Amino acid sequence: MRREISAGIIVYRKTKEGPKFLLLYHGHDYWNFAKGKIESEERSLAAAFRETREETGLMPRDLHLAENFKVYERFTFRRNGQPVFKIVIFYLAEASMEHVKISSEHQGYGWFLFREAKKILGRYRDSQRVLHQAYDFLRHKRYGAAPRAAAPGPGTAPQEKTPTARN
Repeated sequence: MRREISAGIIVYRKTKEGPKFLLLYHGHDYWNFAKGKIESEERSLAAAFRETREETGLMPRDLHLAENFKVYERFTFRRNGQPVFKIVIFYLAEASMEHVKISSEHQGYGWFLFREAKKILGRYRDSQRVLHQAYDFLRHKRYGAAPRAAAPGPGTAPQEKTPTARN
């Protein structure tokens, strides 16, 4: 089975209503975080920053990386009839600005509160799980409690998602 490793950043910004998470719209009812393949000889964090810059225009100076947060998605999907096992390494960072400039590979973006983001991620259980881990991490950080350990959990194959209104 072919194997791919990608990296990305779960980007959020603070609002009065709570943290809002940045989701990118790829078309065909598919929303997700900024992420992409790790290039040869590249470290996962460097790839995560590079992909976030390429897909959102957010530079590393525009992001405040959360310490001690690193979670994984693991799932299998089919490409050209062949199974591919994919691992995505996610970091968490607070954005210093609301406006992003999306790449040509995306059709839109939105900033969503946790509940909205969870609905938008729909049936992509691994994406929902890493979002939940990010949200729990931020809640525990806010109230001074130690965050729970982020369990990798089993991977699931992507399925269709239903888009909702953007904020």
